[in-house]
Amino acid sequence: MAIATVSKTVILYRIREFESHLLRKSVKKVIVLNKREGETPLCAVEGFKVKNPEYLNVPMTYAGRLDPMASGVLVVLAGPEIKNKEKYLALDKEYEFSILFGFSTDTYDILGKVIDASLGSVSFASVRPPARAHSGFGNFPASRDHAKLPAGYATDTLPRFEFIAEMIKKNLKYFRGKLKQKYPIYSSKMVKGKPLFSYARSGESVEIPERDILVKRLTLGKIKKIKGDKLFLNIEKRIGLVSGSARNAAHSAAGGDFRQKEILKIWEEKLLGKNKSQVFYIADFVVKCTSGTYVRGLANSLGEKIKVPALAFSIKRTKVGKFSI
Repeated sequence: MAIATVSKTVILYRIREFESHLLRKSVKKVIVLNKREGETPLCAVEGFKVKNPEYLNVPMTYAGRLDPMASGVLVVLAGPEIKNKEKYLALDKEYEFSILFGFSTDTYDILGKVIDASLGSVSFASVRPPARAHSGFGNFPASRDHAKLPAGYATDTLPRFEFIAEMIKKNLKYFRGKLKQKYPIYSSKMVKGKPLFSYARSGESVEIPERDILVKRLTLGKIKKIKGDKLFLNIEKRIGLVSGSARNAAHSAAGGDFRQKEILKIWEEKLLGKNKSQVFYIADFVVKCTSGTYVRGLANSLGEKIKVPALAFSIKRTKVGKFSI
């Protein structure tokens, strides 16, 4: 009992001493970093320490991870503030993100293997109704079977983005409010003592858990067009940011391989050659949601809802609680 009491006293003394040290050195307890696309949160924290040597011996952790292809607000806690991590994890998040239609991947973003592609399919077709029908959007088939167009419809007049926009607008309501969301198989969620991504890599079957989320706001912005060859150059450059980081290379050697070379080869096959002039569509969104929401999961699910392969093309976290950049 005496030993335990002494140990507790010593720990409290050291915590107070460290807090005083932080005040003397003007070291912040909460740091808001702007994580770059392509780097892991750990790399972002390590980079901050290198640029700010006063933090080199200060224990630090981030409250709420960001995927390698996501950028934006990363809340980092230093010293004694680490013990309040759960409070920061529970904060609402806001994101600006875009969805690429025409492809789905096993990671739900561009840093994954393409598992479905609808190049030039009716899913992207603009629709011309038969002469006897009204030409408004009200004549579009319902989302659950829109791929089966009625006789007399053609695909050569209205701009394709109008069709995509209409399908999104009709179905966005299903992704607002209280939802149950399954964790992406490529995520760090622990199941039976192992992260889900380890099951994905080994091919071992696992029941994927789900969690309750609340999407407080979800709005559609612009829809842009991009040709296959330019899309590949964009993806190639951005995936290169992952392999181009020395710290990420060290992370890869430690077991964090992101399969960049294999994935780029697949994208090259899908987007160059006969598909280099194919037009694809990217839609912008803004979302405010509760902690634990996977934005790339929303992108994949929206695609499933409208029966068009889709993935998170870009994700930028703009706010965590009151913290922003």
